[in-house]
Amino acid sequence: MKAVVHHSLSFIWIAVGAFLAALAVGIFLFPNQLIDGGVVGIALILGRLFGEEYLSYFLVALNLPFIVLAYRFIRSTFVIHMLVAVLLFATFLIVLKRVPAFHGDPLEIIVIGGAILGIGVGLIIRNGGCVDGTEILAIIINRKKGFTVGQVVLFINVFIFTAYGWIFKDWHIALQSLMTYIVAFKMIDLVIVGLDELKSVMIISSRPKELGEVIMTELGLGLTFIHGKGGFSGEVREILLIIVERLDLAELKEIVLREDPNAFMAIENLHEVVYGKHTQLPYKKKVRIPSH
Repeated sequence: MKAVVHHSLSFIWIAVGAFLAALAVGIFLFPNQLIDGGVVGIALILGRLFGEEYLSYFLVALNLPFIVLAYRFIRSTFVIHMLVAVLLFATFLIVLKRVPAFHGDPLEIIVIGGAILGIGVGLIIRNGGCVDGTEILAIIINRKKGFTVGQVVLFINVFIFTAYGWIFKDWHIALQSLMTYIVAFKMIDLVIVGLDELKSVMIISSRPKELGEVIMTELGLGLTFIHGKGGFSGEVREILLIIVERLDLAELKEIVLREDPNAFMAIENLHEVVYGKHTQLPYKKKVRIPSH
């Protein structure tokens, strides 16, 4: 029963995301001659060349080969979610043709249109779907050739935006489209990751236990002790691993250096933290006890 509810909610959010993405493309981007990256961008170029009425068909047709690739190289559940997302996206584009286009200042179009597009695509990706087949191609190339997904997608999109400016002899719309893509990309990341930016902090100290007590007392943060050994000295010591919100990072560094000026800290960005339903969040702050 829980699985049915979970999948139902996923498809509902995919539908919401597809509607927002179609709203951004149909009302903001296409009427103002802007495009997105990837397959959507190619479909928008073809739609401008051959007619807006074919835009939805181009979108579905261009994504079909990538859906087949996803079925062969990824997993069937992803294919289902992607197919639903693409069909809903195309359908909403047809329905929204009756809605008047938004014409305004280019900055308004870039920011508002890009933000709505990013939120929509972010909701689709967060719930296991996709509307851009180039990401499938990037995953496959990553597995076979070693290039990162980001590198492949960036290369494809630079080519698409360059081709757009060259075909229509207008580099202003190409650059504005690139700006729209950047806004959308940041919003996608915000929707998927969330507002909380998490950091992973690894601390090497000569006083790990005392330092750990101070951090838990003053910041209310959970932490983990990892057994380590020095490469040169061969000295056995305990390493502190802490997951902390960005806003608490400065205070954490201040406490560590106050308690142990010789401490070593390695700080990394965390894209996501996944935990079981009975697991207490390691970065969830408890009630703080004032230090004396």
